[in-house]
This record gives sequence, structure tokens and C-alpha cells, in this order.
Amino acid sequence: MSRLKEKYAKDVVPELKKKFEYKNVMQVPRLEKIVLNIGLGEAITNAKALEAAETDLSAITGQHPVTTRSKRSIAAFKLRAGMPIGMMVTLRGKRMFEFYDKLVNIVMARIRDFQGVTPDSFDGQGNYSLAIKEQIVFPEIDYDKVDKLRGLEITIVTTATTDEEGKSLLQSMGMPFKK
Repeated sequence: MSRLKEKYAKDVVPELKKKFEYKNVMQVPRLEKIVLNIGLGEAITNAKALEAAETDLSAITGQHPVTTRSKRSIAAFKLRAGMPIGMMVTLRGKRMFEFYDKLVNIVMARIRDFQGVTPDSFDGQGNYSLAIKEQIVFPEIDYDKVDKLRGLEITIVTTATTDEEGKSLLQSMGMPFKK
């Protein structure tokens, strides 16, 4: 069992159960999945961008990414429906906990001038989204092999029903929110 999953079971569940006065352990919010997404508008003109992003995302997550395709055509961007425009990975279970642990304890410490993540990025149902400007903050990425700096979006999906519950869950699992 991963270190973070143990912490969730031993510390987080009792803390949240007491704080929100849940009658049942199953009411306590938990992490459901983490979705990582890289948008690649440049893939329209540069086919190698998809390969590079796929390599990076595979190294970061340990899982093979899925290519996302455009839903409609946009003439101004020279984009046709069905063209590949991004990469996405959905993490669940053991890999999700390991990634969250790495994100909070290693990656965020490597971000330059890091002051904490904004508490304003909740969606109203307890899910949290954050963006990382450079993929090189992940320890698996070799700086010398990076062709271009790319950002990625990370969405943390929880079973919480409100933003307050979601924030309490993430905070008690180590997420460094700004004061």
C-alpha cells in the first residue's frame, strides 16, 4: 500500500469525518482519478510534437497517453475535425496515489518562486484543476532531451460534493494552498 493511501486511511478519514460530521466512513470524500492533459495546437504543423508530448507524458505518469482529437473544424486555425491536438492520461488507483504524492512533495518544490497553489480553481463540485507551465519540473524528464517546453493541465477529481469538502481533502493530503 502506498504511503499516501495509508495516510488517507489513518489520518484523513477520521479528520474529515469529525470536521464535516459524517455518520458513515463512505461519506468521506476521496480521490477518484487524476487526469493529465497536454494541449498541442502546434501538432497541426509539427507532427513530431505529438511524439515528444507522448514520450514526456509516458515518463511522467508511467502510463501510455491517449491522443485527443478536435471535434470540429476551425478555418482560422487551419484545423479540421478529427485532427490530433493533444494528449491525455487518466490515473486511478495505485498510480493515482503515487502521482499525487510525487506532485505534492517533489514537483511543487521544484517550481521556481512557488508560493502555493491558488484555492480558487475548484469547479463547484469539489474537483480541482491546476496548470504547470513547464514539464521539466518533473524528475523523470531529462532537460537535455526536451525539444520544447510544454505546459500541462492536471485535474484532480474527488467524490466531494462541495468545494469546501474538496479543499479540506486535498489540504489534509498535503496540497500546499496559498493563504
